[in-house]
Amino acid sequence: MNRRELVAASAAAFAAAPALAQSVPPLPASKMIKVAFLLGDNANVIDTAGPWEVFQDAMPMVDGRHTHPFFPFTVAPTLEPVRMTGGLLVQPAYSIDTVPQPDVIVVPAQRSTEASRAWLRAASDKAHMTMSVCTGAFQLGRIGLLDGRPATTHHAFFDAFEKEFPKVALQRGPRFVDNGRIATAGGLTSGIDLALHVVGRYFGPETQKATARYLEHAGGDWRQA
Repeated sequence: MNRRELVAASAAAFAAAPALAQSVPPLPASKMIKVAFLLGDNANVIDTAGPWEVFQDAMPMVDGRHTHPFFPFTVAPTLEPVRMTGGLLVQPAYSIDTVPQPDVIVVPAQRSTEASRAWLRAASDKAHMTMSVCTGAFQLGRIGLLDGRPATTHHAFFDAFEKEFPKVALQRGPRFVDNGRIATAGGLTSGIDLALHVVGRYFGPETQKATARYLEHAGGDWRQA
């Protein structure tokens, strides 16, 4: 069985599963959904690779055929290689000066710069949605994207987050919090759940379930709105 057949079979296998109860509106599907992963020094590997794999593997049915609508790419302050956690070196596809306007922005935990946060602020205004993973929420908080909104982050940083961002309603329990255009995930693997949630907002629960099945992602928190 090839990859396309496996994803199709996975959708059928999950047909009886309960549908995602959406409390936020669907996102506007298009032929190519550009997903920018903003990287900086010490960017966390699983924060990045988990959502990347979700978007890479999502294969919704469009006009009777499986498609690959998500186009993930990396962006960093410059084109110099970024050293991620554990010493993994990644060559960014774009710098913040050359990157095309994304539809979705993913911000993993990292040491960001003023320049990259300025790009994030401007790009978020035009994106369908911006999502953080783990302490990537601090970067969203520092440019005001979370003011007046509920949000979450890695549990080990709850107190520091609450102290730095008193205007944000910190949520200490959920794997992710989706405000419509801005969403935050908790630590590490919770980014996979939020990315699956985003896939569901674009293409519905069947594509969401099939993608989770293909990933062999056993957790069910992505089903929660």
